[in-house]
Amino acid sequence: MPSCVKATPDFCQQMAEIFAHLDDSRRPVSLPLDLQGTAFQLQVWQALRQIPAGETRSYRQVAEHIGQPRAVRAVAGACAANSLAVIVPCHRVVREDGALSGYRWGTARKAQLLAREAQHEEE
Repeated sequence: MPSCVKATPDFCQQMAEIFAHLDDSRRPVSLPLDLQGTAFQLQVWQALRQIPAGETRSYRQVAEHIGQPRAVRAVAGACAANSLAVIVPCHRVVREDGALSGYRWGTARKAQLLAREAQHEEE
């Protein structure tokens, strides 16, 4: 982790938590988040944070989970609008057939993140 010589202890603690999460996404992040989005987007992002590392859900499953089963495309749009992918794991949302699609940082990175989480699950 980078040196926190000139930072406050709280900042160092927060950075340590983020680095630990980056190293192992099974570690929860308890930092207060100031997510900016519509009420629907916030609802979707909260649902995404509940998907355990190493697991995936379809866009339809997320829509059903939030009580809006017909909002599949809107869920995909909320995933695309997510700017905190490190904390709000939109990479865990896949198509109904399990195929990877529509990831802001590319499907190759989405596949890498899912593979990394699966590897941690095997350990």
